[in-house]
Amino acid sequence: MATSTGTAAKPVAYAERPMTGEEKKVIFASSLGTVFEWYDFYLYGSLAAVIGKQFFAALDPTAAFIASLMAFAAGFLVRPFGALVFGRLGDMIGRKYTFLVTILIMGLSTFIVGVLPSYASIGVAAPIILVGLRLLQGLALGGEYGGAATYVAEHAPHGKRGSYTSWIQTTATLGLFLSLIVIIGTKTLFGDTAFNDWAWRVPFWMSIFLLGVSVWIRLSLNESPAFKRMKEEGKTSKAPLSESFGRWNNLKVVILALLGLTAGQGVVWYTGQFYALFFLTAQLKVDPTTAQLMIGASLVLGTPFFIVFGSLSDKIGRKPIIMVGCLMAALTFFPLFGALTQAANPELAAAQVKNKVIVHADPSQCSFQGSPIAREIDFKTSCDLAKRFLAQSSVSYDNVEAPAGTPATISIGDKVITAPSANVVNQKFDEDSVKKVGAFKKDVAEALKVAGYPAKAKPIDFMGGQWWMIVAILTVLVIYVTMVYGPIAAALVELFPTRIRYTSMSLPYHIGNGWFGGLLPTTAFAIVASTGNMYNGLWYPIVVASMTFVVGMLFVRETKDVDIYARD
Repeated sequence: MATSTGTAAKPVAYAERPMTGEEKKVIFASSLGTVFEWYDFYLYGSLAAVIGKQFFAALDPTAAFIASLMAFAAGFLVRPFGALVFGRLGDMIGRKYTFLVTILIMGLSTFIVGVLPSYASIGVAAPIILVGLRLLQGLALGGEYGGAATYVAEHAPHGKRGSYTSWIQTTATLGLFLSLIVIIGTKTLFGDTAFNDWAWRVPFWMSIFLLGVSVWIRLSLNESPAFKRMKEEGKTSKAPLSESFGRWNNLKVVILALLGLTAGQGVVWYTGQFYALFFLTAQLKVDPTTAQLMIGASLVLGTPFFIVFGSLSDKIGRKPIIMVGCLMAALTFFPLFGALTQAANPELAAAQVKNKVIVHADPSQCSFQGSPIAREIDFKTSCDLAKRFLAQSSVSYDNVEAPAGTPATISIGDKVITAPSANVVNQKFDEDSVKKVGAFKKDVAEALKVAGYPAKAKPIDFMGGQWWMIVAILTVLVIYVTMVYGPIAAALVELFPTRIRYTSMSLPYHIGNGWFGGLLPTTAFAIVASTGNMYNGLWYPIVVASMTFVVGMLFVRETKDVDIYARD
């Protein structure tokens, strides 16, 4: 049974009047400021591998990468709390001043990451401070999106909310694109060696200049006309948190917005824009700069569809577009990522078919491979050593249970290699173990080479046929993102009344995107490391997107004709 608050009503004259030039300028300024804020937030995600080496050097490479992704995810985990804090302020004192504060917190936190000493300089304090800065960024972003989306929607004329708010939806993609362009430019200017050593900090330093521009933009904004009118009439909420979440009539809509809209939207978004990048570099071993350029090209091609689907939602509704996007993503993620492997690293795809890698092991000897705090010495059984080396080599494998007490073996085509176990003395492998493990790794690496498994993907000619094939696949993933994300701001704004809109829409959005979506890279790679199959991480977004499709189709009502000005 469909559930929603409010019903469609004939819009009042205020809502029907056309958008003025001044209001369009204000909306543009709001969107531009949001681009800069997303740029700050995404720098970390784009540089996760480099940051892992700088701040998590005490861990082995696989654990360091997962730990860096977890620090990235930490910013997403606190976004709902930022939504509560700043959503409450936005509903009580206004939209403008609240998201002026968020840009200050975001910009300063990002700049400090750029000057933060590494693990080699200050030890364990480095990753602790880094995570603290990520938490501040997440809190700020939790207050940013709801403010910007509400602000734009409340300026938009009736019948154009999907179109106008879709410009806000482009800001996340444009922020990611800007971060990639700055990173690639910095790499080109300083070279890979200097970039990995110290120049990775330059994009973070640049955020201080973007902060200055963003603050100037925010100071030029006027308050939302809907909030201003409500304040003049004395209708502002005195307790937006209790009104939003303490009353079942509104709380049930918040829950439906989460499960039936934003959870699926979040995982489709992060699969298309982030997991695809990590998959290219970590699993398919594509050169990072090449992968970033291809992701950037797909963003350029796909970004206009935010506006296309946002505008289309004003005509046919928000719900059909979002639901179709979730369904198409759930049905096609496996074949699309399989096609990505064929296009980006055909040698790897061929080797996986011709010479499968199989690990035979006693399950009682196998630890969880996705641990973010594991050290090399924590994996000392034959099973752990076998799976750990394959994971570090980004080799996909199948698991077969072996009799209890037997050592693990790796089968590569017709070649079978027995994995040793290791002894730990004084927090390190003893001399005999070092020799055995070293010889084992050498044998496996040689067997993989003979079986056709490449150490890395062959260089991809810029703008060549293979390059464009990969970009085409990535663009399809981005178009899915635009389908679920383009209409989402309008849909959320229309679900809730003006007096508690900022608070009510921000929480489901940031749980869906901050938790369901933001945890996707970490969760997916932990699944891959644990199971051995490089495609198994896709089960997470497929299951969540499918859930959203079912809940959304059954329980979420269409909102495009709701008059948001009549719901104070």
